[in-house]
Amino acid sequence: MEIEQLTVAVVGLGDIAAKAYLPVLGTRPDLRLQLVTRNRERLAEVGAAYRVPEPCRFTDLAAVLGSAAASGRTGSAPRRPDAAFVHVATVAHVDVVTTLLDAGVPTYVDKPLADNLADARALAEHSERTGTPLMVGFNRRHAPAYVAAARAPRETVILQKNEADAPGTVRHLVFDDFIHVVDTLRFLAPEPIDGITVSGRVEDGLLEHVALTLSGPGSTAFGAMNRRAGRKGEWLQVIGDGHAMEVHDLTEGATGWAPVGRVKGVEQICEHFLAAVRGETGYPDLQDALATHELCELVVERLEE
Repeated sequence: MEIEQLTVAVVGLGDIAAKAYLPVLGTRPDLRLQLVTRNRERLAEVGAAYRVPEPCRFTDLAAVLGSAAASGRTGSAPRRPDAAFVHVATVAHVDVVTTLLDAGVPTYVDKPLADNLADARALAEHSERTGTPLMVGFNRRHAPAYVAAARAPRETVILQKNEADAPGTVRHLVFDDFIHVVDTLRFLAPEPIDGITVSGRVEDGLLEHVALTLSGPGSTAFGAMNRRAGRKGEWLQVIGDGHAMEVHDLTEGATGWAPVGRVKGVEQICEHFLAAVRGETGYPDLQDALATHELCELVVERLEE
């Protein structure tokens, strides 16, 4: 029996697309990929690696949406994408996502929506105005080890996400990296948040480390990121009711043969989005994603005071 395929545009073929998303999307028989990037050499390389036919490779998003791109199968009718995954640089999110929403294409955008709260809100409002679904890619909410942590007793949550030696500007690092910590703390916090504390170190305009504490009536969620930690790594500990659970680099409980995309929740979050596109489940609450962006904006403000 022939599998009913979705035509899916992958916009942006850089590092995150190559490491996380293409290994998942490019192996699914229920998808017909369209690749979009201005880099012709990269387009040819990725197209060949995932056997995406020439008619489904584009250097211009407008061509995908305006010319009803061919499916790549002989005798099949040309099709526009049923959905899109956006992996371009954050600075391009507003233009690319707006174009897709205007075209009525359900869109998945890798976090963040934008590098500032105003633009993130504008995109969410545009999604509502056009009636086109928009989903933000917070993959850690789908990582099996963190899903298990969310089911464990949690009076105290401690999360670290560090880099060996990579300080950067405050807004860029908070919205492009520390946002993982912010959203995971919100995901794991067992109670409504009634207290927020931010601290950090900024030297010569570069963020070296940042910490966020979210407190509730009987719980504390603490997250930190050090960009000069000497080594890269992510560590999570949840404690409650005399029980402690630790996860290192999202791999707790994973078998030695588990694909990286499954361990990190990429495979699962892609499936959630595609199932929503097919009408088999609902999309995540976009306002919840906005709440993470609001908290990131607060972190930036506190650090820049």
